[in-house]
Amino acid sequence: MKEEELYWTERYKNNNTGWDIGYPSTPIKAYADQLTDKSIQILIPGAGNAYEAEYLWKQGFTNVHILDISKIPLQEFKKRNPDFPEENMHQSDFFEFSGQFDLIIEQTFFCSFVPIDENRSAYAKQMASLLKPKGKLAGLWFNFPLTNDMEKRPFGGNKELYLKYLSPYFKTITFDPCYNSIAPRQGKELFGIFEVR
Repeated sequence: MKEEELYWTERYKNNNTGWDIGYPSTPIKAYADQLTDKSIQILIPGAGNAYEAEYLWKQGFTNVHILDISKIPLQEFKKRNPDFPEENMHQSDFFEFSGQFDLIIEQTFFCSFVPIDENRSAYAKQMASLLKPKGKLAGLWFNFPLTNDMEKRPFGGNKELYLKYLSPYFKTITFDPCYNSIAPRQGKELFGIFEVR
């Protein structure tokens, strides 16, 4: 088992999942409620227990895909959603995954990687490669200072830092402090919508 897969699998085994709120986050749910074409190809990488995917699926979106490096959250998702298509569940390293999507939903996935320049540049490049022309990357990025503690996942950042990595590959449609975060995350999230260049 690769190092990253082992790391996240251990966290799931030990219930060390402080980011998991147990339901779809309000900003992403509000964004999903504005989408009208329920046939679009949607990917949620680093999906974890994938409450957002479950919400989309139950709202009638037919092409939702979830991706996680650990099989544990995928198994838990399948237990809750037995009718969800097996072929739309991917246990894979994000950087080795391939496909073409209309929309990728970001649920603070960026902030799960050790914050070195190489990882963050590779994230932006891979996100762009997974999107069809005019495809969108939309969702949440944490808005709090980046510490020097390399074990303190999720890692923080700020708008300027994120744009440094995203701008070469994406046009910004909107990227602002999130007004409808859940209470524990008020003031700590940015909501963004980006279109692939």
